Amino acid sequence: MPEIVIMGELLVEIMRPKEDVPLYASDYFRGPFPSGAPGIFISTAARLGHSTAIISGVGNDDFGENIMRRLKHDGVDVSRVIIPEDGHTGIAFVTYFADGERKFLFYMDNSPCIKAKAPESMEGFEDTKYMHIMGCSLMADVNFAKEIIKFMTMLKSHGVKISFDPNVRLEMLKDKAVLDMLQKVFKNSSILMPGVSELKMFTGKDDINMAIKSVFENPSLEILVLKNGSKGSKIYTRKGLEVEQPIYKVIQEDATGAGDSYDAAFICGLAEGKSLAEAAKMGAAAGALNAAAFGPMEGKISPESINEIIKRG
Repeated sequence: MPEIVIMGELLVEIMRPKEDVPLYASDYFRGPFPSGAPGIFISTAARLGHSTAIISGVGNDDFGENIMRRLKHDGVDVSRVIIPEDGHTGIAFVTYFADGERKFLFYMDNSPCIKAKAPESMEGFEDTKYMHIMGCSLMADVNFAKEIIKFMTMLKSHGVKISFDPNVRLEMLKDKAVLDMLQKVFKNSSILMPGVSELKMFTGKDDINMAIKSVFENPSLEILVLKNGSKGSKIYTRKGLEVEQPIYKVIQEDATGAGDSYDAAFICGLAEGKSLAEAAKMGAAAGALNAAAFGPMEGKISPESINEIIKRG
């Protein structure tokens, strides 16, 4: 039975191998790589030795096979991933620019990755401790967002902790009703894991201190994990700032998915009963290992590699 679960989109990424090549230009791509923020998250948690499951969908095609083989190899329970005969696996074309900006083209309409339904009962989830939700999954499709919230509501009523990464992808926002759903998930979240710009956008506060104060007006919120790229992360509770965690320096090949791997390793740390400082170290190590490899979930992440990079400092 899964200790950590997620419900969200699975897709393949097809990526420019070098920076500053716009998607409209005729040039080379690399891929397909198994991806989707929920897939990166749950793959990382599984590789760190936790029982995991994902609720999603893929097409009955080679891209779907690419994703399923990888998740099975990593130890993720994929028994709730639907594979209907109609519809294609979700696809994202991605390019990076030297200033750190990214651009995506998503092809997810008619994809099973946003068609899965929430389970009707707690059967099979009796041991679940954490459900993680990505904002991009809510933005992908309004009906899919409703299913995620339905699943969240059931799990929370049975004591499961909800962690939430707003993970804002404006390219995916097709229905503004989803903005209200983002707020609904936030109100049910025990752990919030945004980037600095996302926190400001999410709260409507330009002043970071006011934004931090604002989120703790939510009575459910226990932990704020504020990620700030190369500046590391800060962990807040209602007592204030608890942990300042710098990054672990690596030769960066591809930053895609580093934040998702951070989320997963941090949650794994909490599930293992570690302190906030220890969980933050695990998150930073997983993010660094992810960024050191080209591809969204290609970092060499394991309990051993996490411990090694933390010990190295």
